[in-house]
Amino acid sequence: MIDLKFLRENPDAARESQRTRGEDPSLVDALLGADASRRAAVLAGDNLRAEQKAFGKKVGQASPEERPALLEGSKELAAKVRQAEAEQAEAQSALDTAHRAISNIVQEGAPAGGEDDFVTLETVGAVPAFDFVPKDHLELGESLGLIDMERGAKVSGARFYFLTGFGAMLQLGLLQLAAQRAMANGFQMMIPPVLVRPEIMAGTGFLGAHADEIYHLADDDLYLVGTSEVPLAGYHSGEILDLTDGPKRYAGWSTCFRREAGSYGKDTRGIIRVHQFDKVEMFTYCKPEDAAAEHQRLLSWERDMLAAIDVPYRVIDVAGGDLGSSAARKFDCEAWVPTQQAYRELTSTSNCTTFQARRLGVRYRDENGKPQTAATLNGTLATTRWIVAILENHQQSDGTVRVPEALVPFVGTDVLKP
Repeated sequence: MIDLKFLRENPDAARESQRTRGEDPSLVDALLGADASRRAAVLAGDNLRAEQKAFGKKVGQASPEERPALLEGSKELAAKVRQAEAEQAEAQSALDTAHRAISNIVQEGAPAGGEDDFVTLETVGAVPAFDFVPKDHLELGESLGLIDMERGAKVSGARFYFLTGFGAMLQLGLLQLAAQRAMANGFQMMIPPVLVRPEIMAGTGFLGAHADEIYHLADDDLYLVGTSEVPLAGYHSGEILDLTDGPKRYAGWSTCFRREAGSYGKDTRGIIRVHQFDKVEMFTYCKPEDAAAEHQRLLSWERDMLAAIDVPYRVIDVAGGDLGSSAARKFDCEAWVPTQQAYRELTSTSNCTTFQARRLGVRYRDENGKPQTAATLNGTLATTRWIVAILENHQQSDGTVRVPEALVPFVGTDVLKP
């Protein structure tokens, strides 16, 4: 949730943020109205409770003759207090609903617009020039015994797959390399649960407009996570952290699940857009004033991993309408996919400022010992989709694929052969 104090002092900035996202700026006015109503209800209730307390003292000091009439007045006042408390609860509920309807405030400098309105910040590496017709990742994966989509569909349905042989080793190598690098950069490795409670899923902002992307186990009222960002965000929910020595950094290795609702017909071939994949995700808790610098650090660690697999990529500044409700700023790294003649997302890093932590009650103590809301950030360090870029960019004319040097110790071979 956004900071109400900021909203009261900067309503125009909040409205502009909504416009940048392509969302309704009138929601800002609805929230301001709900906030004013709730504060008025709290004031009215406080005044009545103070009056009731003073009246109670008066009853205690009254003579036996005066007491019956005063007691009758006390009953009437108690009824008014109960009514005021009911109105306060109703006003609080309306405020909570209006508060959760507004996405995070977009960081100044982020481009406006939707999915296609990103700004390219940098392009890294040369696009490969093949002297043969390149194969796509699925054709390579099947011919090299790395991917089995047919049996994946037989066992689980469309958009499921088996990674087989060196395909499995390639994914494990990617994730292990990511884990080692994360630890070298001060992250604590975590293998989190992949089923979470509704309040944790809602606290991270994933039960809004894109709730249909999430698998829900109705009998247990638990959600399968689409990223370990979710359990890592909930790890310190309701806690006060010690951030005096800098950010707390975690790296979660988990299987992730996405329904891919609304994506029918898109990327149905191969493992670009699937229902289940594995990922190592960075997650940081820090002071709000440190969040922008931490965001750049996460991006630099992503870039180091992309350099290790030696694929051409570009860095984009994601437009407001494509940020998701929790992020104030997002940078994606997209690798070149030769057979699509296009760049496709491999990593994404988001600065969620205090939006998630406010919902989840994650705080720290400032220099005066006063609790303040923390900031949270996240970023991809490796995922199954990276196999697509590796296979297509490192394929050779004889149908083999060169394994990036950094992955050879994990995979066990420097060339993938039929």
